Formats: sequence, C-alpha cells, structure tokens
Amino acid sequence: MAACASKGGCPSDYVALSTALVSMILLLLKATLPYMIHKIPWPKGSSFWLVAVQVIASLNLVLSIVMALNFLKFRNRHWWSCYLWAVWIEGPLGFGLLLSCRITQIFQLYYIFVKRRLPPIRSYIFLPLILLPWIAGATFIHIRKPLNYRCHMGTVWIIPVMGLHAVYVVALIAFTGAVHHVEFRFHELKDLWRGILVSAASIGIWVAAYVMNEVREDIPWLEIASRFLLLVMTSALVLAFFSFSISQPLVSLMSLRRKDHKEYKTMSQALGIPDSGILLQRESTSILDPNEPLDKLLLNRRFRQSFMEFADSCLAGESVHFYDEVQHFDKIPIQDSVRRIYMARHIIEKYIAAGAPIEVNISHRIRQEILSTNDLSHTDLFKNALGELLQLMKLNLAKDYWSSMYFMKLKEDIRMRTVDQEIEHPSGWNFSKRLSCVHCSDDPFQHEHSPRNSGCQNHDSELR
Repeated sequence: MAACASKGGCPSDYVALSTALVSMILLLLKATLPYMIHKIPWPKGSSFWLVAVQVIASLNLVLSIVMALNFLKFRNRHWWSCYLWAVWIEGPLGFGLLLSCRITQIFQLYYIFVKRRLPPIRSYIFLPLILLPWIAGATFIHIRKPLNYRCHMGTVWIIPVMGLHAVYVVALIAFTGAVHHVEFRFHELKDLWRGILVSAASIGIWVAAYVMNEVREDIPWLEIASRFLLLVMTSALVLAFFSFSISQPLVSLMSLRRKDHKEYKTMSQALGIPDSGILLQRESTSILDPNEPLDKLLLNRRFRQSFMEFADSCLAGESVHFYDEVQHFDKIPIQDSVRRIYMARHIIEKYIAAGAPIEVNISHRIRQEILSTNDLSHTDLFKNALGELLQLMKLNLAKDYWSSMYFMKLKEDIRMRTVDQEIEHPSGWNFSKRLSCVHCSDDPFQHEHSPRNSGCQNHDSELR
C-alpha cells in the first residue's frame, strides 16, 4: 500500500479515474446533445465561447488532479510536471478559469437586466482581466518553487492559495446578490447559487484533503483515501457547476433531464408571447392586394409566413425573420421589462451583433444605435432598423413575390378556405360574435361589380 500511495496505481485510484472519465463524458454530452438532437445551429459570440471555455476549464481541472496527485504510475517524473499540472493547469486554466467565466456571465446579466444595456466591456476583454490574479499567482509560485516531490506545498503557501479561491467565490456571491431581485425566466438565479455552493464545497474538500495529506502523511491509506475523495467529488461538482441557462437560455430548456420540458423552437415561444410561432386562427381570408403597403400586408400572419418562405428560397430571408421576431417583441407589455429584455437580447445576438448567425443588412449608424442603447426594453429599439429593412424588402423581394409560386399557392389556399366557410354556413351569414357582412351571393348589386373589385368580403373568415 505504501508503494502505490506514493507512486500511484492503487485499485481505488482506477475506480476514481473511471468515475472522472464517466463524469467528463457526461459533461461533453450535456454540452453537445441539445444541438445534435434538436438540430439547432451553434451560436456565435460570447454565448458560445464562454460555455465552451467552461467545458475546457472543467476538463483541465479534473486532469490536473489526476496528473498532480499520483493517480497513474510514471517511470520518470520530472520536477516541472508538478508546476505544470498543480499550478498552471489547476489554477489559471482550471478552477480559476471556471470561476472567471461564471463571473463574466454574471457581469453580463447585471448590465443587461439591471442596467438594461449591453456591457461596456466585451467578454473577451473582461475575462482575461478577471484571470490576471491567477496568472500572477501561478507565475510567483513557479518562480519560488515551493512544491515538494509529491506536488504539495507547505502551510505558508496553502493559506494564500486557498484565500485566492475564496475571494472569487465571494465575488460570485456579490454579483449574484446584485441580480437576485430580477425575475429570471430560465432558472439563472438557481444555477448561480448552485455554482456558488459547488465552488465553496470544492474549496472545503481541497482543504480537507490537504490536511489529511500534510498533517498525517505517514499514513498511506489516508493519502489514498483523500485523493480518491478529492477526484470523485471534483468530478461530480464540475458536472453540477455546468449550466446553459446564463449564456444560452433557450438551449437550457432543451435539456434532456427535464421531464416536463416542452418543445420550444423559438425564444418567443419560450417566453410565452401570444401567437409566437403559430398561425392565428382568425385572420381575414380576403384576397391580398399587391398595391397595399408591404408593412400592412406583413401584419397578416399567413402572408408573412408565405413571404418568409419565398425569401428563404432566395437566400434572403433574414429581413423577414427579423421583422417576425420584432413583432413578437412589440407584443410584450411595456411593464414586463424582463421579458422584453430577454427578447431584445435574443434579437441582437441573432441579427444585429457583428458576426451574428443571421446578421441583417442595416447601416452602421442604426446598428450602433441599437448596440449602445440605454434601455433594451424601449419600444422604439428596433424601429429604425425595421424601417430600413422594409425598404430593402420592397426593392428586392416584394416585386418578385407577386409573380412567384408562393403567392399563387397562398391565393389558392385562401380561395379554398373561403369555399369551405361558405359550405359551412350555407345561409351566407356568419354567426360569430365578431362583426360580419353578407356574402357576395347575397349582395343585390353583385351583378354591377366584377368579382375582383367586389368590396364585399367575409371579415370573419379564418386562416387555419
């Protein structure tokens, strides 16, 4: 036992390694399965790379414990390997990077939901700044070389090192306290507190393992048990720390662990916005007039869907999709600022931000107005962008649409539904509670008008 305690390779070590391997596989599946199963595109920007960096930091943290605490037998062990794994990989590239990513995410939440504007510092700048103390500490330890042959450091060093860990947990608590009053919709607050508990528990376990290893280092089984506990608990805590909800709230609803999860394909559906992603059951089936303004025609949900399909076939559908999402944004009551901010952030990340997945073609001035707004819930946030895109749609899409098969199909669909309703109400009257008028067949002046110009329409017709 004494030999494997100092050189590694004990049976319990391999059990702990198996647990760590399973944990890492589950973490990777948890991070990738929602995209593979639901066929959603990979996001861009900080919402993607912050989550990806957290996964990498988690892997580094577990791997550093495996390599630094003699879980595996090595014939030749170089002195520098302790500083590589126990100092750099565990610190700046492991636990430090993990907590720095979470602080960066809370920083974003604070500015977006409390200040109601986008953060003044980009995430790729803020994260390295937060990580600087870890880099400075690792450099100082590397220069002074306080580690022994077992990659352990004395009490003089362990206290400031654990103090640095604790400072970042306190920072997590402070930022979380600043946003705890926000009525989040995707369990962000719950995940934040869980991350704090996980981080604090990790520090407690590491301190306990240090005490067992350093104070009673003459007991082999105690060393074996302490590193077994350290690796198993770290693997479990890393898995519990991971969360989608802060950076990618819509993906968090697609988690396979939720038994009661519903199928949410759009942010508007997830936020419970009326008529989000479905057709209205009561819309006019009157023949659409190409001479009407496009913005008025787009208010018709069925026309908007047909026009969107045509635009997608021309590889120019981003403007129509943007218009559709802004309509959902406008349906959220002014008083419900949290939902409006959720929707605004979603639209900005998807259509407005540089390099967005479906970036729309708007002027630099309008783009900067949106990105630098002081109120993400403002009613006119996307008004100017919508105006520019409507002009582009009129010039580039509208004229071709009226002669396309998509419009012909829409007209045929409207005609068939009108006939179905006439069969359903043979008397010519519509008995719904809404106002209606007589059918053309009941119009005594119908012979004086051509069917095309007849102004008599069934205003209660339904589009299903």
